[in-house]
Amino acid sequence: MREFTLKSTITYKVYRQLLIILEDFLSTIGDIVIYAGKVISFIFKRELAWKEIIYQCARFGVSSLPITLSIVGMSSVIVAMQVAGEMVKQGAGNFVGMLVAILVVREAGIIMSGFAIISMIGSSIASEIATMRVTEQIDAIRVLKVDPIRYLFVPRVLSGILMMPPVLVVSSLVGIVGGGIASHLASGLSYRAFFESVWSGLFIKDMNVALLKAVVFGFTIALISCVCGYNAKGGAKGVGEATTKAVVWSFVGIVLWDLLFSIIFFF
Repeated sequence: MREFTLKSTITYKVYRQLLIILEDFLSTIGDIVIYAGKVISFIFKRELAWKEIIYQCARFGVSSLPITLSIVGMSSVIVAMQVAGEMVKQGAGNFVGMLVAILVVREAGIIMSGFAIISMIGSSIASEIATMRVTEQIDAIRVLKVDPIRYLFVPRVLSGILMMPPVLVVSSLVGIVGGGIASHLASGLSYRAFFESVWSGLFIKDMNVALLKAVVFGFTIALISCVCGYNAKGGAKGVGEATTKAVVWSFVGIVLWDLLFSIIFFF
């Protein structure tokens, strides 16, 4: 009787829910680490399906460009419009381009690109693999003696590694150019003054760190999306839960990576 009363209390239910969340968190972290090791092993062994890799690269890089450029470009325009007018009034117009460039290259470009790719490509990867899991297509792949990690994970993860840096470069250029146009329209700042300011504050270190971030972010987004989709259970509901989990974990993952990069390189 006492046991029944205890299990029916709100405190016990909250405690059990916290244990379930903690168990899911730790198991997901473990799965990500294990599958990361397997993917890296296949890449170094060069057991690669190049046709599938090319298809996934086109999907990861080209298909995501419109939404990525839109988000990064508009973010840069919004910041430049709000900052340029005030800085010109204070006699600091020659620093507008530097501020916008540093913001875009160090943070806004890669973070906004990551968010856009998670929303469009990461969720698509997770739902695709989750559907294969709940419809037993992955079991069929195993029956054919094909390793699902090599067949499903490696092309997608490698495409994230290869395509995220070019996406970052293009989106950062669009962001800086958009910031220059917005600054000119908002404050009358000349294009020459803006772009001369860009080069006075942007260094090779900033670009190298941004490209390294892009490689890590691409790897993280693709891997987490694959892992969450691969572990899906329970039919259509499981596909939805796996997709949501992939998006949330990918957001958290790249934000934590960004914090770590900031501490290591800019603190």
